Amino acid sequence: MENSNQGKVVVVTGASAGVGRAVVAEFARQGAQIGLIARGRERLEATKREVEELGGKALVLPADVANAQQIEAAADRVERELGPIDIWVNDAMTTIFAPFLEITADEFKRATEVTYLGQVYGTMAALKRMHPRNRGCIVQVGSALAFRSIPLQSPYCGAKHAIVGFTDSIRSELIHNGSAVHITAVMLPAMNTPQFSWCRTRLPRHPQPVPPIFQPEVAARAIVWAASHKRREVYVGWPTVEAIYAQEIAPSFADHYLAKNCFEGQQTSEPVSPDRPDNLFEPVPGDYSAHGIFDDRARGFSVQSTMNLELMNLTAHRGLAAFAGIALTGLLFVALKRRG
Repeated sequence: MENSNQGKVVVVTGASAGVGRAVVAEFARQGAQIGLIARGRERLEATKREVEELGGKALVLPADVANAQQIEAAADRVERELGPIDIWVNDAMTTIFAPFLEITADEFKRATEVTYLGQVYGTMAALKRMHPRNRGCIVQVGSALAFRSIPLQSPYCGAKHAIVGFTDSIRSELIHNGSAVHITAVMLPAMNTPQFSWCRTRLPRHPQPVPPIFQPEVAARAIVWAASHKRREVYVGWPTVEAIYAQEIAPSFADHYLAKNCFEGQQTSEPVSPDRPDNLFEPVPGDYSAHGIFDDRARGFSVQSTMNLELMNLTAHRGLAAFAGIALTGLLFVALKRRG
């Protein structure tokens, strides 16, 4: 990838672990200056050292994305110490693995405030600065679950759906205003991140992402690419494409398929440890980084994602990409119809 972000000022929420940390590393390799937002200072300091080793510059900003005042203060400090913000990546999230009837109101509220309102507050802080300058890019880190929900994650799925609706509304406002600020969304498949080791759960066995699983670097490459290319949405991995179009073509089939397969599919064979960490309300200490515990099952490369980005790189081939997308949709429809 070209060194297109040399010297740019980037803010990443959820920067200390998982996809956010992989995104930070990708920007650091390109020489960016990065504001690191997360709750835990210890891991943020470790992330800062990693950024500096990779050739970037980092500013540690301990903050809870569910607190609008803390995010506004973090954005203000970035601009004072690093300069005008060029790119803002909204990545922070949390989730609860449990049937809806076993989730308390406070838990549901907290997951929604972090995963959904965290992106709202980040977008507010970014646009407040970008809009008057008429430049900049905001990247919303989304999910295939923003289009096709799965059982046992109702707070997370609801929040990701809300992000799509919110982002579409803001995008139309920016177009109406003739603004050069760009807002894009990157939709991810199942990722090998630490969330499955520290999210709150009431499942009998250890949570896992629904296979196939991808390494966070696959997502990071797409997110960094999206920050420099004006595309409305970017889908990462064939499972994301399949989930989005399956919901459009055969939603009832998907309801029944997930009801049958997605309870067991989100659990390993290992029982949940009684001393399991829980980051819903407080950050979890420890040496967590970008990767979770599923390295032996996770893919470090996505043919779909690579081909998709290459096609979108070639402006002259956008018609070909659209045609390919329609053809793939048709093939998927036929396959689902046969299975149904």
